[in-house]
Amino acid sequence: MTKTLYAEFTVKPGSEARVAEMMRELTQHVRGEPGNELFLPHTREENPREYFVFEVYRDEAAFQEHIRADYGARFNGELARHIEGDASELTWLLPVA
Repeated sequence: MTKTLYAEFTVKPGSEARVAEMMRELTQHVRGEPGNELFLPHTREENPREYFVFEVYRDEAAFQEHIRADYGARFNGELARHIEGDASELTWLLPVA
C-alpha cells in the first residue's frame, strides 16, 4: 500500500529565497529516490510564504528509506530556522476506495 502525506509550513518573512532554493534541491533528491512516486511542492497563490507538499511513496519501506536520507535531515534541520512553528505539519492520507 502506498504511503501518502501532505506537509505544510509557513516561511518566516525574509527567508523566502533561501527556502525556495532548499525546496528545489530537496525536490531533485526526493524525485530520484526509487520508492518515490510523487513529490509536488506548491506555494499558496495569495501567500507564497505558505508551502504545501504532496508526497507519495511506493510503500512503508520506501518512506522509511526517504526519512533516513541524509539530505532530508539536512533540509529539515535548516528548515526549522526558517519557518513559523517548530516543524512542518504532516497530514497522513488514505485513498478513497
